[in-house]
Amino acid sequence: MNSQAALTRMLVVLGIASLGFLAGCGGGTASTVNNNPAPTVATISPNSAVAGGAAFTLTVNGTNFVAASVVNFGRTAATTTFVNATQLIAATPAAAIASAGTAAVTVTSPGPGGRTSNAVNFTITSTSGTNTFSWMTVSVAPDPSDKFGKFTYVTHSASNNVSMYSIEPTTGTLKPVGTVAAGTSPMSMVVDPSGKFAYVANQASNDISMYTINPTTGALQPTGTVATGTFPISVAVDPSDKFAYVANEGSNDISMYTINATTGALEPLGPIAAGVAPTSVAVDPSGKFVYVTNAELNGPPEVNTNNGNVSMYAINSTSGTLEALGTIATGMYPRSVAVDPSGKFAYVANCGDFERNQGDVAMYAINGTTGTLTSMGTIVAGSCPLSIGLHPSGKFAYAANTGSDGGPDIEGVSMYTINATTGTLTSLGLIDAGYCPSSVALDPSGKFAYVTNHCDNNISMYTIDPNTGVLTLIGTIGI
Repeated sequence: MNSQAALTRMLVVLGIASLGFLAGCGGGTASTVNNNPAPTVATISPNSAVAGGAAFTLTVNGTNFVAASVVNFGRTAATTTFVNATQLIAATPAAAIASAGTAAVTVTSPGPGGRTSNAVNFTITSTSGTNTFSWMTVSVAPDPSDKFGKFTYVTHSASNNVSMYSIEPTTGTLKPVGTVAAGTSPMSMVVDPSGKFAYVANQASNDISMYTINPTTGALQPTGTVATGTFPISVAVDPSDKFAYVANEGSNDISMYTINATTGALEPLGPIAAGVAPTSVAVDPSGKFVYVTNAELNGPPEVNTNNGNVSMYAINSTSGTLEALGTIATGMYPRSVAVDPSGKFAYVANCGDFERNQGDVAMYAINGTTGTLTSMGTIVAGSCPLSIGLHPSGKFAYAANTGSDGGPDIEGVSMYTINATTGTLTSLGLIDAGYCPSSVALDPSGKFAYVTNHCDNNISMYTIDPNTGVLTLIGTIGI
């Protein structure tokens, strides 16, 4: 028993004894004592952090909390804010996560009654040691003004969770906030335009994990899941924050949802057919059109000989349902689609022929009235580009090239300028990333870019030259 708990118990005992003494003296009437209920802890968020990380805010959910309840993080009594009888907020100091291990999180309510709750474990992970291969994607959450990035999130398919980071606004470096559980094999994540809600597509559990975002810490608070089709692989939210769309690679369709503006909960609208093996979904900035890449594989990617295509849809502005507009051809094994901020152009990252070992980026003009695409050709990328990110100015584009098994790899990040009139790309060259770059995201200010390296289990961080678009590596951070 620690000294604080011993002192609390002693005071409780002395208090009860004093009440008994006073009740027996002078024939007075004893007062009724209202006992505090015994607290219980159900969940904590985040539930893990990297050893040596910064101080963070821990949200504790449970029952029977009172205003004087205290959150215990291991042997540390954290400064605790009472929210209500089912939630407490604890300011957890950096010293509490200085070393790898497990910390028991409990809640103690004082007497009379009260006591210490059950324990829920918080995992403190090491940044060293052998890494486990995990498919990873990166997303950036904006501040309420949508003018700069506040937080960054990375999904892990192997560990079934999401890593959370805060962005240092001057340098762009990331600071770990912790991790939060997702479904099975999370493959994609999107943050809504308001920066209040986040959604993760879980490929193996066939659902979307829904979260609210703590505006101060960036911590994700799970709010439940909603069913999708088979093998959901990509999720997007329209700019009005009213609708969400999920590409289901296994069931060859798109799940459609409305978004509850208060809670962020998704309400299913049903599916609409896509092509074979849809891999990515994007909504144009006007909120009128949706584009989905379809791999159209005729075998595993390494032996596939088919080119893919892009399905085009119009959005019903009232209901959020989609109307099919047809398809347009693209390259081999398309993996990512993005629409530029002006809504005039779209770009598709095609992984390409594994034997040829070089992918490309397909370029399209968008008809602003009908939403249909017109091909403008392709430009060479590196080996198997899996993700394409566009600068918020509409001047630059970046493709993360993950490499393949077909020969010498051209990995790293391909950089391009965008012609504002024609939308065509011009190469700026290639910059190194880690091993197997898989995803790229830019912050809304256009100052920083982040690339996940799924074979290294880390994130490459870059600054962006506002005039040339060239990336400069500022460091990496482990997952």
